[in-house]
Amino acid sequence: MKDILNLYKARGETPLQRIERFRKENPEYKNIPMSYAGRLDPMAEGVLLILAGEANKKRNEYLNLDKEYTFDILFGFATDTYDVLGVMTDAVTRASHKAVRTPLLLEYIAQLPGTHSQKYPPFSSKPLEGQPLFVKARKGELEGFTLPEHRIEIFSASLVGMKRITDEELLEEVERSVKAVKGDFRQERILHLWRDAVRILYGMSFDVATVSIHCSSGTYVRSIAHELGGQLGIPALAMRIIRTRVGKYKLRGAVK
Repeated sequence: MKDILNLYKARGETPLQRIERFRKENPEYKNIPMSYAGRLDPMAEGVLLILAGEANKKRNEYLNLDKEYTFDILFGFATDTYDVLGVMTDAVTRASHKAVRTPLLLEYIAQLPGTHSQKYPPFSSKPLEGQPLFVKARKGELEGFTLPEHRIEIFSASLVGMKRITDEELLEEVERSVKAVKGDFRQERILHLWRDAVRILYGMSFDVATVSIHCSSGTYVRSIAHELGGQLGIPALAMRIIRTRVGKYKLRGAVK
């Protein structure tokens, strides 16, 4: 049996659900202690490093490995989770949708490399007063709190490409992603809000930027999408996130 496992976590799964799926497919691991080194949000997919047995004693070593991501930024929409699995935070109107100025986006992406202080997203597992931030966020108890910050390093970042998607393509992507999630993540309310938004914006199309990034452990890619939107003056969120590498473990070697 391997003690370091490079698994592909599908969109919609939590890391724990991926571990349980692996155990079912590999019964010899049923009673072996397993943990993940670096979580992935339900909306993110790609490389999930799993430690089995004795490897758990070196967990901190694997937690600190650098990572690479490719992610799509959808402009014109903002949610409280900074991805599509969130409640919209801005009113949706046809007049509020602006086109992305690609040269300006390129300029902001070029400024990403370096060491930064990044705020934890409201929907994250970072503890605040003894509770994960996402618990307080769902209860509406974060008002008046300053979100905690941590240091991250971005080694490189680049714009892979730009495209536009139609309202139909957007809704299809959102519904496919949200419906893939198991458990209580407010899916019914979220889908209702997205459907209403797309109805208001019927016939429109939306900018999507694909970005590649190499960063330190602990970097929240959906926060980068949110922050780039803020710099451009356009609401933005992470529509799709793929983790392509953790340390030496790459996407092409991940077990689906």
